[in-house]
Amino acid sequence: MADTVTRSSKTTPGLLASLDPLLREWLPRQRWFAGKGRPVTGFTLVAATELLPTGARLGLYHLLVRAHQPPTLGAPAQPGDCYQLLIGVREALPPRLAPALIGHVEDGPLAGGTVYDALYDLRPAEVLLEALRTQARIGGLRFDHAPDREIRAGLVPRMVTSEQSNTSVVYGDTFILKLLRRVVPGVNPDLELPLALAREGCPRVPAPTAWMHAELAGDSYVLGVLQPFVQGAADGWELALRELAKGEDFAGEARALGRATAEVHTALARALPTVTLGQAQLQPLVDGMVERLDAAAQAVPALRPYVPGLYSAFEALADLAGEGHAWTAQRIHGDLHLGQCLRAASGQWSLIDFEGEPARPLAERRMPQPAVRDVAGMLRSFDYAAHSADPPAPGWAEACKAAYCSGYADVSGVDPRTDPVLLRAYETDKAVYEVVYEARHRPDWLAVPLSAIRRLASPDLS
Repeated sequence: MADTVTRSSKTTPGLLASLDPLLREWLPRQRWFAGKGRPVTGFTLVAATELLPTGARLGLYHLLVRAHQPPTLGAPAQPGDCYQLLIGVREALPPRLAPALIGHVEDGPLAGGTVYDALYDLRPAEVLLEALRTQARIGGLRFDHAPDREIRAGLVPRMVTSEQSNTSVVYGDTFILKLLRRVVPGVNPDLELPLALAREGCPRVPAPTAWMHAELAGDSYVLGVLQPFVQGAADGWELALRELAKGEDFAGEARALGRATAEVHTALARALPTVTLGQAQLQPLVDGMVERLDAAAQAVPALRPYVPGLYSAFEALADLAGEGHAWTAQRIHGDLHLGQCLRAASGQWSLIDFEGEPARPLAERRMPQPAVRDVAGMLRSFDYAAHSADPPAPGWAEACKAAYCSGYADVSGVDPRTDPVLLRAYETDKAVYEVVYEARHRPDWLAVPLSAIRRLASPDLS
């Protein structure tokens, strides 16, 4: 479907043209930009909404822009990723907003102004919360909240500055708003699954309080989700690294985390349909794994020596299906790792960020999958943590993996290790994904997934 521009301001004509040269430089530098390594050749404006008038001391625009880039070698041309931008406009930036600078506009409706990423700024962040609180309708933007949830006015915002694939703002240690940066039309699992879990009364996932979306030309885009902020909670990745640095055992926490994962999976299986995967249903999943491996080997030469051994992981799974084995598939987290888990001061673990792997198509992220895919992601995360230690601690990772699987079995009744062929296939698929990600974004980390690739390429699963 062609993009239809929604406008709500007389300054919108010419707006994108005036921002174009600045965005071409700024956008590819952002952590959440998906098209790393390829130049931006232009933009299409999908929607523009003025949230604060530019005639005042501070102007604020909400933009959805499509970034056009050359296709990767051998890939078909794509329409370009759509990004959500909150653009602030001031005459000059105070020093506290220097990290947010996009640039100085030379012509067009904002000529003479300084534009910046407005989520760094208090007032624009307050505007978003107030819109959610009052269930505002502004242009094509829609702000809604759960009927049984109340949002108090006047909560002071602060942006979360840690590396994320999206952007989060905390409001007074009461709520956290996750703004999706790369957006696609359709039902987003980052809202869909927590709402389903809330209906099931699952305490392991913070229930959505409010959400922000856009209705454009018959398409709906989820733009952000407001949830309770778990005050005093420790990020699972940071907690694991701290315990590693102190030489402390993490197996107890890993077991508790396994139990929490199984509780979420059990609630999702109750809330949403499950399917049975026989040979006909499993073969497309295996084919997808093989295709991703082939593409990864083209992109990352260091992977190529291991390709025959990695194929064997996928072939073994296809062979098992051919012998009549079947598996249950359900909705899952889709991108589970230690950084997607929070441990409250009480010791309770929660799972967050149900968006799935953002690089994968939305339809694929919403497909039922074997629950072991989430398990494989967490096992890879323990491996990452162990390799981050100085010196690396592979024994620590193995103890955590065993404890996690045991905790999972405590709740689900099924230990993931009892299906080693399925587990190896999903661990391999995840490690291949990691190789590509690290090669593009963090080359210094490439050795971590490659060490797993060497292990997984061995048919004896050593």
